[in-house]
Amino acid sequence: MSGHTSIEPPQGAWPYQLKRSDGTGLYEPPVYEPKHPVLRWFESRLPLGGLVYSSVIAYPTPRNLNYWWTFGAILTFMLVAQIVTGVVLVMHYAATADGAFNSVEHIMRDVNFGWLIRYLHANGASMFFLAVYIHMFRGLYYGSYKAPREVLWILGVIIYLLMMATGFMGYVLPWGQMSFWAATVITNLFSAIPIVGEPIVTWLWGGYAVGEPTLQRFFSLHYLLPFVILGVVVLHIWALHVVGQNNPAGIEPRTEKDTVAFTPYATLKDLFFVAVFCIVWAWFVFYIPNYLGHPDNYIPANPGVTPTHIVPEWYYLPFYAILRSIPNKLLGVVALFSAIVVLAFVPWLDTSKVRSATYRPLYKQFFWIFVVVCVGLGWLGSKPPEGVYVVLARIFTAWYFIHFLIVLPLLGRLEKPRPLPNSISEAVLKKRSLASAAAVLLAAMVSIGGLLGMATRASAEESPEPPRQNWSFAGPFGKYDTAQLQRGFKIYREVCQTCHSLKLVPFQALGWAGGPAFSEEQVKAIAAEYKVKAEPNEQGEVEERPARPADYFPPPFPNDQAARAANGGALPPDMSVLAKARGFERGFPGFVFDIFTQYVEEGPDYIHGILTGYEDAPPGFKMPSPNSSYNKYFPGHAIGMPKPLSDGQVSYTDGTPETVDQYAKDIAAFLQWAAEPHLDARKRTGFQVLIFLVVLSVLLYFTKKKIWHEIEKPTEVAKGQDPRATTT
Repeated sequence: MSGHTSIEPPQGAWPYQLKRSDGTGLYEPPVYEPKHPVLRWFESRLPLGGLVYSSVIAYPTPRNLNYWWTFGAILTFMLVAQIVTGVVLVMHYAATADGAFNSVEHIMRDVNFGWLIRYLHANGASMFFLAVYIHMFRGLYYGSYKAPREVLWILGVIIYLLMMATGFMGYVLPWGQMSFWAATVITNLFSAIPIVGEPIVTWLWGGYAVGEPTLQRFFSLHYLLPFVILGVVVLHIWALHVVGQNNPAGIEPRTEKDTVAFTPYATLKDLFFVAVFCIVWAWFVFYIPNYLGHPDNYIPANPGVTPTHIVPEWYYLPFYAILRSIPNKLLGVVALFSAIVVLAFVPWLDTSKVRSATYRPLYKQFFWIFVVVCVGLGWLGSKPPEGVYVVLARIFTAWYFIHFLIVLPLLGRLEKPRPLPNSISEAVLKKRSLASAAAVLLAAMVSIGGLLGMATRASAEESPEPPRQNWSFAGPFGKYDTAQLQRGFKIYREVCQTCHSLKLVPFQALGWAGGPAFSEEQVKAIAAEYKVKAEPNEQGEVEERPARPADYFPPPFPNDQAARAANGGALPPDMSVLAKARGFERGFPGFVFDIFTQYVEEGPDYIHGILTGYEDAPPGFKMPSPNSSYNKYFPGHAIGMPKPLSDGQVSYTDGTPETVDQYAKDIAAFLQWAAEPHLDARKRTGFQVLIFLVVLSVLLYFTKKKIWHEIEKPTEVAKGQDPRATTT
């Protein structure tokens, strides 16, 4: 078969019109015939069993599918997981501007295994997008968009658009600083549309600014759209079953020996890789749950304070870089949406008659360049729109569109493909080429990181990275040091609570396992030292009463205005989630290594650095305010909080050194516990889950190898035999 053989669509009821391997006629797949009379009666009236049998059991699948094809099953699994966890979260979420942030923390702290459901959902979104990007790049590499699969591909693009809308609205729901301002920036894009832009923005907001109506609308749509996605996924799978699956060789199956039954062959391969994918998911959920988020989103939304650098979630960063690379707002919005819409036209932009990049040497090189460009755009989207970042973003944006609009049409006419095999059975997949391509991609990422790292290091010199500390709660088996938490609580009571609140932490949490572990009597005594507002009496007067263990730590000031007046106009932040609301940029390749080393202690390191970073201002440095102090780790170095700690300030009874460094470690550890009170349970559960998933993956792998043993025998394929004839 020459490299330019035309692509013929499949015919018949099944996706492939297969011939028998002995040449005696057409191959007819087995038909579902229930034996029990009740099942036969039901099948005659609603042929559900036959539909399932023909769709997921006897459905013919190309025998040469590799593991890149398992991501379709992974995406289906992740969609169901997102819907299930989302439904549970909705039961406890409050879609109000005053209650949204606190309701998320209520889920994390007070709902049984609420932290698990929330982290599964939040990290599941990232895993969902990771799988869909791999799924899309696989389709682009192997030409799965070509005839007769154009509708299948377009439905996939529609699913991707719905995913982006759903993910964006879900990102807004925690109602943190980054959520609020991301909603403001993204919805403002519609104002660039002439004439109708401003009314659209006002309609989206439900007013003249992002507020509670916006949150409620996004909440409703975020709950609805996953079911819309599920409906389109059904159409996507239906379209797949009509035209059949593509395969690494890019040629249609000819005879029955080119295919295998979907169950058990493809099913076991899918189940094995779903289990492997769940290991990655579990690693993020149980050990680095906030790695893919932004610390600013643990700061309650504040319309009066704009974050220094507004960034969306990582899976939107390439398109965010495209938007910012164009100075004109309208053209930037057009480029943003065009970058997605152009994907739907790939079946017609690619003029080559050959599907798979395995037999297209030039296209393969341009494909990996395109992957590097997409990764580069994602990295640039996370950086400030200034200097070299803008220049590179414009270059990469230009190449993104050049790849689709110029490279693909020209390659189809100029490229000379390699000869295609006569059948799938004769196709030999060279896995080495995939490994070398991955090496090229890794080298390109390192080069990009080295080039852009100069700017990162320059900014790091202005505000040095706080030194890493040895925390007892770090690592896969780390847990809180009870004595350290008790010392940290002592510092909070004697030093911090005069200005800072701890409003999301109940007194009874001080007695929880894995925390300070005070006794029940100690918790009651600590609570009784505080006064909280009682219920109004018969005259409507609100009096105060001693706090009980079920109460929350009361704020030190009656309102924010009083807090500002007592602190020179500055509002001391609440310390409930302070350890997760603070961080610093690690840069490339540090942030990659952090995934494997489980380094997520930027918050405690930052708090320790701030508390120990007070020193005299260098010559020539001007303080913006006479009430400011110089701190080498604080951004801009001018901090409004005076030095809070000094040696010997707090007395310890256990012989621990009474130094600023020790005080800083103890209060940072306590604040980490206040932000993550279930950390010990999370890591303990994670270890059990990972052991289970690893064992399950091993069992599924060897089961898959057992089932595929006869199928993968090269001698039988070479002889033209059908190995399924000897497979039970």
